[in-house]
Amino acid sequence: MTGAGLERVGVFGGTFDPIHIGHLIAAEEARAVCGLSRVVFLPAASPPHKQGQPVTPAEHRLTMTELAIASHPRFSCSAIEMERAGPSYTVDTLAQLRALWGDAVDIVFIIGLDSLVGLPTWREPQRVVELARLAVVDREPFEVDMAALAAKVPAISERVTFIPIPLIADERMVQTMAE
Repeated sequence: MTGAGLERVGVFGGTFDPIHIGHLIAAEEARAVCGLSRVVFLPAASPPHKQGQPVTPAEHRLTMTELAIASHPRFSCSAIEMERAGPSYTVDTLAQLRALWGDAVDIVFIIGLDSLVGLPTWREPQRVVELARLAVVDREPFEVDMAALAAKVPAISERVTFIPIPLIADERMVQTMAE
């Protein structure tokens, strides 16, 4: 719980195709740094930024995610995006969670630095930062022009926490494993 009786819940959306140890490390680091009571993983049913690209069926990605987080007592998985038709827009999911959880929950949306940089291209980015705080995870030193980002998405600067995560493998190793 956080101040004023609010529960602080992490929401980690993504394609998770496949989910991997880096996702789990990012979620745990965000949980610890942001004081989250739990982290809810939300595999995207139809990722809007991956339209036209091959993606493993949503049901399989949901099952993979459930299996990957099963041993962590503060991680859970939700099929909320799979229960809704159309593309899985973050703003719609956060609005749905806000309606479901009410104002007693402080939502912290966990994203990578690449997603933060691309946030202005998302559907209703200003509303995204109004509905949730952002926990931005990355392995590299943070190099983002927050002033330029704030010009496109006002008030974002006050809603972001940067969280460095450990480098877990050499990039060549990760590429080899992906092939």
